[in-house]
Amino acid sequence: MNAQTERFTLAGAAGLIEALRDRPAGTPKGVAVIAHPHPLFAGTMDNKVVQTLARAFVQAGWEAIRFNFRGVGASEGVHDAGKGEALDLMEVVRQVAPQGAVALAGFSFGAFVTTHAVAALWDEARVEKVVLVGTAASRFEPATLPPAAHDRTLVLHGEKDDTVPLQSVMDWARSQILPVTVVPDGGHFFHGQLPLLKGLVLRHLSAVHL
Repeated sequence: MNAQTERFTLAGAAGLIEALRDRPAGTPKGVAVIAHPHPLFAGTMDNKVVQTLARAFVQAGWEAIRFNFRGVGASEGVHDAGKGEALDLMEVVRQVAPQGAVALAGFSFGAFVTTHAVAALWDEARVEKVVLVGTAASRFEPATLPPAAHDRTLVLHGEKDDTVPLQSVMDWARSQILPVTVVPDGGHFFHGQLPLLKGLVLRHLSAVHL
């Protein structure tokens, strides 16, 4: 992402996990772990939406960690349809943020995986912020988020997303009464709207919890 981006590896359940770290100026507020879109459709930690999320977190004072799911790039293992990828995400969190505040974010398939990590980590009372972009709710089953997580969670979706229909996300969110922020005329990858996406995330990260 920039000259200061650090490339490193972690030990995962399926082998080594390739990751990138970007640090803010000064002492970080915490560590944000960001998950990428579907590995079988060219999704990697270098995806433009994932990079935009990392930039937003760094600008807001968080250390941002991106990583490749198993079988992607230099990460070892093979694709596991979400189950193994959730283990990858949890392992990354355990190693890069063993204590202190954590933020979890994901795009598309990565957002689906992130919902399960939020549900699993919530009782540890460390998850400060959650950002879910283009959540893959049409082909996968995102986890139900704890009610107390709602005011810490930003769900963003494009009005004209033709990869993950907005209706599928609304159907997932409806039973939880979980608000969804809809970007007018937005597509799945938010082409031409990444600055808007970053601004919405920054606004969420600066919000005070109720």
